[in-house]
Amino acid sequence: MKDFIYKLSLLVLALAFAACKEEVVPKPSSFLRLEYPAPQYVNYDADCSIRFKTNNLSVVKENDCSFEINYPRMKATIYLTHKPVVNNIDNLLRDAQKLTYEHVIKADDILEQPFINKKKRVYGMFYEVGGNAATNAQFYLTDSTKNFLTGSVYFYAKPNFDSILPAAEYLKEDMRRIMETLEWK
Repeated sequence: MKDFIYKLSLLVLALAFAACKEEVVPKPSSFLRLEYPAPQYVNYDADCSIRFKTNNLSVVKENDCSFEINYPRMKATIYLTHKPVVNNIDNLLRDAQKLTYEHVIKADDILEQPFINKKKRVYGMFYEVGGNAATNAQFYLTDSTKNFLTGSVYFYAKPNFDSILPAAEYLKEDMRRIMETLEWK
């Protein structure tokens, strides 16, 4: 009887070891679920020759036709720079495109979306930068004769696309709203 129990114990132990051949994989880290209130937009009249709408959750700082639209809750800022067009539209366009494509090293992809508003004479391009690049969205706008505006969003955190995705999507919509509501004075 002892021999039978001994053999049965060895068999159970052998089966237990055989069942544990699978490699144990730790559970991946999870991120907080980030939700933000529905945006409410207000008019912003800049000292420069532009007007646009901003999210009421943001704080706008203006300094010589450069703007910082801060989102303290998201630890992010949309930077806008207004420049005059003085026979230099080609250089301004080249610089705006170069700024976007400098992120191609870290970016998974860059999606270009043309923007045209003939009624307000606003033309430009919106760039969505995928992956762990320093910025997830950029744009430029111009009337081709007097005004040129560039915009980009930056987070005050190491770029980890998965963790900032909800905030990045929220801010992309705010950037699109700036583009859609922009008016040259």
